Amino acid sequence: MIRQIVLLFLFIAVACTAQTGHTALTRLRCEYRENPLGIDAATPRLSWEITSNERNVMQQAYQIMVASSLADLEADKADLWNSGKISSDQSLGVAYAGKPLGTGDACFWKVKVWTSDGKESAWSEPASWTMGLLQPSDWQAVWIGLDSAFATDRPTDTFTRLAARYLRKDFRLPKKVKKATAYISGVGLYELYINGNKTGKDVLAPGPTEYNKRTFYNTYNVTSQLQQGDNTIGAILGNGRYFSMRGNGSGLPPITNFGYPKMICQLDVQYEDGSADRIVTDNSWKVTASGPVGANNEYDGEEYDATKEMPGWSKPGFNAASWLPVQLVSKPGDLLVAQMNNNIRVMDTVKALQVKEIKPGVFIYDMGQNFVGWVRLKVKGPGGTQVALRFAERLNDDGSLYMANLRSAKVTDKYTLNGKSTEEWEPRFTYHGFRYVEVTGYPGKPDLSAIEGRVVYDEMATTGHFETSNEVINQVYKNAYWGIRGNYRGMPTDCPQRDERMGWLGDRAVGARGESFIFDNHLLYAKWLQDIEDAQTAEGSVPDVAPSYWRMYSDNMTWPAAYLIIANLLYEQYGDDQPIRKHYASMKKWMAYMKDKYMKEHILTKDTYGDWCMPPESPELIHSKDPARKTAGDFLGTAFYYHLLTLMERFATITGNPADVASFKALGEEVKTAFNKKFLNQEEGYYANNTPTANIFSLAYQLAPVDKQKQVFRHIADKTLKDYKGHISTGLVGAEWLMRTLTNNGRGDIAYQLATNTSYPSWGYMAKEGATTIWELWNGNTADPAMNSGNHVMLLGDLVVWYYQDLGAIQPDPAAPGFKKIIMKPLVVGDLKKVDASYHSGYGMIRSNWEKTDKSFKWRISVPVNTHATVYVPAKDAKNIKEGGKPLADNKDVKFLRMEDGYAVYEIPSGDYEILSDN
Repeated sequence: MIRQIVLLFLFIAVACTAQTGHTALTRLRCEYRENPLGIDAATPRLSWEITSNERNVMQQAYQIMVASSLADLEADKADLWNSGKISSDQSLGVAYAGKPLGTGDACFWKVKVWTSDGKESAWSEPASWTMGLLQPSDWQAVWIGLDSAFATDRPTDTFTRLAARYLRKDFRLPKKVKKATAYISGVGLYELYINGNKTGKDVLAPGPTEYNKRTFYNTYNVTSQLQQGDNTIGAILGNGRYFSMRGNGSGLPPITNFGYPKMICQLDVQYEDGSADRIVTDNSWKVTASGPVGANNEYDGEEYDATKEMPGWSKPGFNAASWLPVQLVSKPGDLLVAQMNNNIRVMDTVKALQVKEIKPGVFIYDMGQNFVGWVRLKVKGPGGTQVALRFAERLNDDGSLYMANLRSAKVTDKYTLNGKSTEEWEPRFTYHGFRYVEVTGYPGKPDLSAIEGRVVYDEMATTGHFETSNEVINQVYKNAYWGIRGNYRGMPTDCPQRDERMGWLGDRAVGARGESFIFDNHLLYAKWLQDIEDAQTAEGSVPDVAPSYWRMYSDNMTWPAAYLIIANLLYEQYGDDQPIRKHYASMKKWMAYMKDKYMKEHILTKDTYGDWCMPPESPELIHSKDPARKTAGDFLGTAFYYHLLTLMERFATITGNPADVASFKALGEEVKTAFNKKFLNQEEGYYANNTPTANIFSLAYQLAPVDKQKQVFRHIADKTLKDYKGHISTGLVGAEWLMRTLTNNGRGDIAYQLATNTSYPSWGYMAKEGATTIWELWNGNTADPAMNSGNHVMLLGDLVVWYYQDLGAIQPDPAAPGFKKIIMKPLVVGDLKKVDASYHSGYGMIRSNWEKTDKSFKWRISVPVNTHATVYVPAKDAKNIKEGGKPLADNKDVKFLRMEDGYAVYEIPSGDYEILSDN
């Protein structure tokens, strides 16, 4: 009886909610992070999401309260800022407009909104942020380290070797601690310990930068780690990208060596009685390299000797008499700033599927998935026993590791047992890209539980889901997912396994947009744009690799174009115009540099890489030698320069530079005229030497005259179907617009064929051949091992963009960035029967789930609160389209716009819909 009464009340509550509606505010963020610590934005931007079980809900006004304590906020005492009721539909990036904020300030905030149905929401749950050290003078700490090698180090060898440095300081806190905040930077990498415990969950921190220009510090709340009385603070410093992974004679481009590892740390303590203390890095600290981490190198691995462990080294009472006094050292570079993007963390685990003993004492583990990170080892045996772990993406025919494609990278971790009990270990200052692990030296015969894979990448949310009725597409998407997250390392890298791992600009120009559907990569790419500007030369040249650990400045258009293209992506996908404003002058400087140095009669003559890695004519080749397959460099340079002029025209409008708008537009017209004069074959209607890539860019960048566009496209289709037998015909550059150009010109069927092929060359071919990530080369299983990484993302081009925007029908309207307006136009093509896609935008979850039968098209969509969608329903006419079992035309909130190319087009407000149309 009681259960029946409870169920009755629940039913009444749900019924009332459904009738009266329910609006809630969630996902409060400051600078696009939840409750961030130690930010240095003077006017932080605040965002929130609105949820409702009703349709057609728009925000009409908001009120924000910010207080210096949680108690004051809960009492509605907004001593920092009370915005009052502001009429606005803005819920992304609202700039703080309260009292000026100072170093270390704590800010607690909440928001409520008024919606278009005339209702006022309840206040949100409180959120918070803290300010970092805003002025150089706020740092009382100084940089410390030891600018020399220890006896076991080999700093000048080709394979550089440097032990981790351990630093420590004892201190006493005389009173009960109310709050304590640690600000720390350690380069290349650091781990912070207080009273024996590691601080935070970050690994491989801080993020990599152009160290001579900018170094990041991180902020941690360490209140719970401190105690009244004796305390100890310690840190371990790894080499990372600061101390070079390779010395002279490696055969690689010179890798910048910034110096020996160093650190700065400031611990600010507030007592319960209101007084304060500050513990800083200074010459009272001590340092040693005699700890267990004997070597660490991103290319070669980490060596750990557990017999050299120093129990209690970061606790009070430890005897550090043999440790050396630290040196006061120079700062790494010009700026020490707060890291505004999240650090790397262990984000997932992978269990081994199989282990084989291929010869006595040599065990090969198959993890079942190519991924990036390391393994956690579990072992028991005699002290002094050394276990070696070596990593690879593939196996040789005899079952041993295939190492040829790793070039000079040793990719070997070594663990020496102390013999005391069952031991567990994982490295701190290295990472590997691998599917297979070779274990040697293991005492006894290891089973599957002896190692566990640790998946390591930047802490960011997975925002997308994508699944179809086609298993080839599903597997390629899964491969892309693993490859993308495996190459987020505080910068977007090209590969994670060999002696490279660099932030190549060209690899991510358009791929970053596809990635942004799967992961919330907003802050990572905003950070990377700063790396690019920091690496720009005084003359204006932008590098091919950023940060510029390889000093490669080849002055081409296609690679540095990513600088502008990704800034535009962040604007359209996330509604963030700050990167455009922040880097506008730098971008303009680069455009002028390229024009002044390489433009002749409005043709940009410079190119370096061409259509990189297009399918070669022979399976063993890396690059094609056939001139008919190559796209001319001056064509690519000019096409890209024109496209970037159109972006600069847009950026000039956003930043309020009308004179620049006119200038970029005028130059663009001159470039376009010269481009068509030089490259367009007027009689045959194709560009340059008629490669698909050349014709693709003439259409994608709107360079082709209107009366030539159909003719130009016909060449793309014919070349693809006939010369390339319905297969991929482009490399990295052409793939940036391949799928969308085919689809936008009415041949989505060809795009679908390319997406579902399993014969060479195709994405499906990689999967059929056993790939669980994306290869660097279309022929990655047959090409020269000098360049056949098994985990690259550059050849994805616009494939993932096409998955979400065309098959999944989730696309931001460029006219209303950040998905304020959504374009939903499903490509119903081939034998595809179902697509289930979703994307968590800044306004909330967008869903698109469609299913096609012989007689109908059923489509479930979700449009977030505070947005609208332009929805294209596949239909012969609008008469028989229903929603929720009723004619869609009867829905007063929905506006019919037009019929267009087999679609009924509607303007649809927020809410959940189930649409049914006849085929």
